[in-house]
Amino acid sequence: MKTLTMDKIVNLCKQYGFVFPGSEIYDGFANTWDFGPVGVELKNNIKKAWWKRFVEEDMNTYGVDAAILMNPKVWEASGHVSSFSDPKMDCKKCKQRFRADNLIEEHSKGEVVAEAMSNEEMEKYVNDNHITCPNCGGFDWTPIKQFKLMFETSRGTVEGEKDAVYLRPETCQGEYVNFLNVQRTMRAKLPFAIAQIGKSFRNEITPGNFLFRTIEFEQMELQKFCHEKDSMNFYNDYKKRALDFVKDLGLSADKLRYHDHDKLAHYAKAACDIQYKFPIGWEELNGIHHRGTWDLSRHAEFSGKKLEYQDPETNEKYIPNVIEYSIGADRLTLAILCEAYEEEKLENDTREVMHFHPALAPYKVAVLPLVKKYHKQKAEELFKLFAKNFMTTYDETGSIGKRYRRQDVIGTPYCITVDDETLNNNTVTIRNRDDMSQITLPVTEAIEFVKDKIEF
Repeated sequence: MKTLTMDKIVNLCKQYGFVFPGSEIYDGFANTWDFGPVGVELKNNIKKAWWKRFVEEDMNTYGVDAAILMNPKVWEASGHVSSFSDPKMDCKKCKQRFRADNLIEEHSKGEVVAEAMSNEEMEKYVNDNHITCPNCGGFDWTPIKQFKLMFETSRGTVEGEKDAVYLRPETCQGEYVNFLNVQRTMRAKLPFAIAQIGKSFRNEITPGNFLFRTIEFEQMELQKFCHEKDSMNFYNDYKKRALDFVKDLGLSADKLRYHDHDKLAHYAKAACDIQYKFPIGWEELNGIHHRGTWDLSRHAEFSGKKLEYQDPETNEKYIPNVIEYSIGADRLTLAILCEAYEEEKLENDTREVMHFHPALAPYKVAVLPLVKKYHKQKAEELFKLFAKNFMTTYDETGSIGKRYRRQDVIGTPYCITVDDETLNNNTVTIRNRDDMSQITLPVTEAIEFVKDKIEF
């Protein structure tokens, strides 16, 4: 297969209903994307797999769904109001704006870690290495300015008497402010975790490389609350669990790596990304952070509430340490798309196929009448039967070969062909997406066969 490009993935996603450009009939809206009928199923299945692994199968993890709009003091306590910004430089020639750290890392092919540099050091590197504008090729930059990333809106009904509020730039603050609520109502003993899946918003200006960086995105994350003496063990445990999870979803081990942060926030004890080799190169897929007691201490200070835990056995009172594990649902969806796609050379043809893990596939089964005139009624009956058990699609248009190809490219693992044998003895032909092999089974056995294959 030719080297996979981001443009190829973008075009394929638009053509087959995975992802559409946001507001496309109005010529789009930068860094926004709409998930189509196939894409929303894929993304939902990824979220279900994460929730199953890290919440349902974990005795000491509890889910929440916190509000997007929060008391503005939350963002003062977290430090976002005063310091949540990106280092931006404008090209004076074409007026395009870029992140200085990205310019440096792309120019150095990742050898220079810009996150550890001050604004002055970044400006000097750009000038000394004559880094030109990626858009127009010019070399005439403004000084670096910090560009605020939070979206600000207002709350109130009387003009002139409105209060500023923010669209949350991250979901984790909802877990921190609910620490006591969850601990009390669930009678939870440390260590325990709070998890959620939800939308966040960042005023990103840098071109986003499709789903990799968007202004509206969905996060899957949890916060592990624990005693300081256990904290590094949990940090290392989540590093391993996070890596195992994406491998189990189908991402190749040789396209995954740990990247420890060279520069830590003043409150952090450790921080590590898991990077995936996207078509644009090695980039962050998810992060694991040892945040110490910073978050609960800050919210205790700004709210005036004691966010302490009292050990029921020792009576020790303390503010827990926090280990954070966060992964973007959109970014992980992009990685899964890139990993699954293949152009397979056949004897007389080339087929495009998405080798999704069956548990992630948008549709588990496609029901196909061999000859519409004779097999349509039975096929529609079987569609209703299969659809009660798992996500099923139906296709009666075109030759059976073309219909197989359409299901291959959207990743449907099994095609159920309804033919004369179905009418005569209630058996169906099941075609496997990956090797195109076929078997014949009674309808009742076919349902159980698929159920067994799509478990995660």
